[in-house]
Amino acid sequence: MNKYILYTDGGARGNPGPAAAGVVIYDAKLKEIDKFAHYLGVATNNQAEYQALILGLGRIQKLVGDSHKLAETPVEVFMDSELIVKQLSGEYRVKNKDLKPLFAKVEELAAEFASVKFKHIFRDKNTLADKLLNMELDKH
Repeated sequence: MNKYILYTDGGARGNPGPAAAGVVIYDAKLKEIDKFAHYLGVATNNQAEYQALILGLGRIQKLVGDSHKLAETPVEVFMDSELIVKQLSGEYRVKNKDLKPLFAKVEELAAEFASVKFKHIFRDKNTLADKLLNMELDKH
């Protein structure tokens, strides 16, 4: 059973505005396995946060490959969006109609893993994912 640790960040310049996602994936020993950024087009900050998470979980699925191994793989997710973490943890309801399908996609992806735990961190603990997304936005 390999545990993955996922740091994601999504952001938009303007709200909505040009948006990007930054993703960093570590193994259980905090060895960096993968990192990437992705331009999202026009989105809100919250949409970008969800999309970053979707991209990160999807990348872990590809890294694991086998669906049997996936069902035995726990993931810990660290995000600086308190709103998204509280929505995914069931503490807040998702009221925004544009976020509902993104929330559903995260739940669908998360269901394939042994467990997915969402944890809020402050922005200063998410610097690499933030840096990746801002570098991507600077290109556009």
